[in-house]
Amino acid sequence: MDARLDYFHNGVGAKVLRHFNSAGKALSDSGLPHATQELVKLRASQINGCGFCTDMHTKDAAHAGESAQRLNLVAAWREATVFTEAERAALELAEQGTRIADAAGGVTDEAWENAAKHYDEDQLAALISLIAVINAYNRINVINRQPAGAYQPGQFG
Repeated sequence: MDARLDYFHNGVGAKVLRHFNSAGKALSDSGLPHATQELVKLRASQINGCGFCTDMHTKDAAHAGESAQRLNLVAAWREATVFTEAERAALELAEQGTRIADAAGGVTDEAWENAAKHYDEDQLAALISLIAVINAYNRINVINRQPAGAYQPGQFG
């Protein structure tokens, strides 16, 4: 399987990715816990059917010490007992923010208020931005049919 185009080395594509990567760096450096960030990126990528990002964020999280059990249960987080209440609130916000077109009201007040119980304003801004950025990455990779499986942790810096 090959990507439709070499987006990473295309002049326009590479420029766009540099900007997304800068945003990603700002998010990595935010006060939002790194484990939460990886769980959110993984869940959004699963929902969007982005194999490339699912592969990347599973491997990056495992490389950072995340357990296989928690990674395997992200897709069924509601029924899993291995996530903190804060992580569950972030995962709910990520799901609703990713499936925004599926609900006329977008993200519910309940999901927002639950997240706000666990995260301060800077962390909430990071969480919103993270959800937006991973959804953008997912869309690029899904549209481009970017193959999954070959990613190595830290490959992109």
